[in-house]
Amino acid sequence: MSMRKTLYLKFILGYFIFGFFGFVVVATFVSNMTLEHLKREKADALYEEATLVAMTYASDLYNSETSLDTVKHQLDALDIYLSATIWIINPSGRMILDSSSPVNVENEIVIENFDPTVSSGSYYTVGNFFGSFDEQMLSVFSPITSNFKVRGYVVIHTPMSAIQASCNSLLNISYIMLVILFLLSLIILIFFTEIVYLPLRKITEATEQYASGNMHYEFQVDSEDEIGYLAATLSYMASEIARSEDDQKKFVANVSHDFRSPLTSIKGYLEAMLDGTIPPEMHEKYLNIVLNETERLTKLTNSLLTLNNINTKGMLLDRTDFELNRIIRDTAASFEGTCRQKSIAIELLLTGDFIYVNADMGKIQQVFYNLLDNAIKFSHQDSVIRIETNEKSNKVYISVKDSGIGIPKDDLKLIWNRFYKSDASRGKDKKGTGLGLSITREIIHAHGEHINVISTEGVGSEFIFSLPVSDIDDDI
Repeated sequence: MSMRKTLYLKFILGYFIFGFFGFVVVATFVSNMTLEHLKREKADALYEEATLVAMTYASDLYNSETSLDTVKHQLDALDIYLSATIWIINPSGRMILDSSSPVNVENEIVIENFDPTVSSGSYYTVGNFFGSFDEQMLSVFSPITSNFKVRGYVVIHTPMSAIQASCNSLLNISYIMLVILFLLSLIILIFFTEIVYLPLRKITEATEQYASGNMHYEFQVDSEDEIGYLAATLSYMASEIARSEDDQKKFVANVSHDFRSPLTSIKGYLEAMLDGTIPPEMHEKYLNIVLNETERLTKLTNSLLTLNNINTKGMLLDRTDFELNRIIRDTAASFEGTCRQKSIAIELLLTGDFIYVNADMGKIQQVFYNLLDNAIKFSHQDSVIRIETNEKSNKVYISVKDSGIGIPKDDLKLIWNRFYKSDASRGKDKKGTGLGLSITREIIHAHGEHINVISTEGVGSEFIFSLPVSDIDDDI
């Protein structure tokens, strides 16, 4: 829970840090940059006007080509147009004309400590202009020249407050845009919460449940993206683990039962022989029963080892090219004694004299052994078991068909399960482990092929599987 809270708090904190730094950036860096830009822009515009005045009215004034009043009239008009104060001063700082004051030749005004180089090579300064103003002013210089000599200066002043006001207006727009961006980010945060965080919380809760052993915990994430795929995969994994655990429990229960039954029989018969309950003349009979139970345990153990190797190693195949008909004939011949006892005939309907397949010969022998063992076990006296092969499309299809008790319809899908025995077979399958068909299917699937069964209760069963034809067969 703390991890989930921490993750979400990080996003919330990041959201507010983003907003805070956004306002800091606008209030400092953007504010300074905007003010500097407006100041320079205003200075450029005023410098153009100051240069124009210096080249025309002011120059004519120093050349005595026009009167002081005429120039004053022009400057007054320009003052109103520019919303600025225009001065004409001589190099010593004496005021010649002031657009904001009437012409007064008797009352001389001198700018104390006037220094035209105060701007350090620039054409404007910001300040009170040598104590002439009570507020910050942007002052622009332009020299008045005549005969290559500086006669005076045109100085235009505009209050910095006006520039600051323009800057504030632009900043207000920036603040509004920042607020809009902040609100849009909030929408993204809400979207993230709904699309990412809440599904992740469900997934985290599910993993906690699975970690605690509750594999049957159900959750749903209605999303068709990677998160939805992750949730579906996690849910599927849990269901598979739950199914595997259930299968494991059933497996252990079946193994315990199948081991306990013969061991109980063996122990009971041996104890009965030792305490005299079974007389010595009957020992041979019951020793044969004990031997059969021992064989059953051996068969069960070997089958379990086979299945364990399948599960741990994924069934390693030793594929070779071998002649299939010979394997079928040899396997059928190994059941000759059993068939004779039950008067069962094995009929072989094989395609051609030779047919080569590419497979693991030892495991295919095991498949034939399991299928024939089942067919004989559940066939009636004086019946026929037919093994048939057909080649088609680079595959050979093998059929093992009996006319025995058949498999009930409801059991057809269950016969491949480990330890499964149908009710109809339990009386006839004294030594069976319920693992033969499971091993058979695993072997066929490991080869990349399929095995199917067609069965009718009371009529018989037919198992059909396929194997790939080898290239050798094509060359013959």
